[in-house]
Amino acid sequence: MPLILGANSDTGAYEISNSLVLYGGDSKLTQTPGSDGDRQKWTWNAWVKRTGVEDDGMLFSVGTYTRIAFSSDTLYVQVSNNNSTAHAIQTHRLFRDPAAWYMITVAVDTTQGTAANRLKLYINGVQETSFSVDQRGDITQNANLATTGQFEHRIGVRINDIYYNDSYIAEVNLVDGQQLTPSSFGETNDNGVWIPKKYTGAYGTNGFFLEFKQTGTSANSSGIGADTSGNDHHFTVANINSHSVNVDTPTLNYCTLNSVGGTDSQGASGTLDNGALRLPVNQKAQGLTMDNSMLDGGRWYFEVYLAGGSLNSTIGFRNSDNGDDTPSVEIESDGQIKKDGSNVGSTDTAFSNGMVVGVILDWSNPASRKITFETNNSAHSEGQQTFSDSSSNNGFHYHGRETGGTQLYNFGNTPAVFGNKTAGGNADANGYGNFFFAVPSNHFAINSKNLAEYG
Repeated sequence: MPLILGANSDTGAYEISNSLVLYGGDSKLTQTPGSDGDRQKWTWNAWVKRTGVEDDGMLFSVGTYTRIAFSSDTLYVQVSNNNSTAHAIQTHRLFRDPAAWYMITVAVDTTQGTAANRLKLYINGVQETSFSVDQRGDITQNANLATTGQFEHRIGVRINDIYYNDSYIAEVNLVDGQQLTPSSFGETNDNGVWIPKKYTGAYGTNGFFLEFKQTGTSANSSGIGADTSGNDHHFTVANINSHSVNVDTPTLNYCTLNSVGGTDSQGASGTLDNGALRLPVNQKAQGLTMDNSMLDGGRWYFEVYLAGGSLNSTIGFRNSDNGDDTPSVEIESDGQIKKDGSNVGSTDTAFSNGMVVGVILDWSNPASRKITFETNNSAHSEGQQTFSDSSSNNGFHYHGRETGGTQLYNFGNTPAVFGNKTAGGNADANGYGNFFFAVPSNHFAINSKNLAEYG
């Protein structure tokens, strides 16, 4: 699936303002209808951006019967009622791009005369037809399924609190009583990119629409799980708070750490969490989802918040064929800048708990890249480092490592780094992002709309 770049940049295009970061482990939304809806016809539609490769990650479930999930990087959909064998489909195709937003549509109508039409799955507007598991023929005509019935509906986890999901999720629709096509929720723009559009139809008895525009934790119209369909089927949230609401969306896609970044002598990327914006202790990140080839031609800025009393950090860029190889420019915990494997000048301010490291990139000339590090808004005494990215490199990429504390990343979409710091309120010149410190002149947040203009 293609990365969505500047998806809805045209004037008047539909914009999605918020998403929700599912942390995995213990975050979920739950709601149980008080009566049955139409248990033969329904459509579930949502936009999802994965933050890691996981064996199982539940997007939506109803009791133990309905499941929409990632499974070993495929998509798995199961439907059933409360007293029959489950019927499933599972794609051959893998979904492993942590930079892409996918629109997932599951449309059911058990009254259909053709068994294959009783359960349909679409990704970015295209119907999936090739499955490693295909039990659509076992769905009895006119069967009553669990979805939209009086069973607990969950987002982010399966019943019994297993198979939690690590993803961004946005624009979640459940339409009760209709088997719809993706054209109700999206369309192809003039550049051939699948983009969102607002659903304007009815939701039926137990349908809902979650936009994640609120920040409260109660199950009401002011809550994160507010249902804005008009049905008021508000969801209860658990281990989700205002910092889980994010501005990374299908229409304004922000950079994150890359969970499937390229390998080098130190191995592949490690465990990432909090929307691939937190690097835990004893982990490393080997790349950004919006890589150097996308950044070429522009000037960029992001921030790294350091937490922990025994920080042992590396922040910078390197060639992937070896550790401290040429080219590489990195700053380490003692405040020393290392270029091409050698120390540059004397050490500067050492890293400390609560410090913010600013990373200023000038990628306007790929043959002569420039990087400057700041600590708490003060430029490093060694100033700007210049280096070239030659064709002999196996893959120049971002490298972050932490063995003593944690690193939390703000590409402009996590202004309070999940509650660890007060937002600074500083946007770039295009009005994008919320940074702790002022964005350097002519530098920009790394997101799809800025990339469309400058990358």
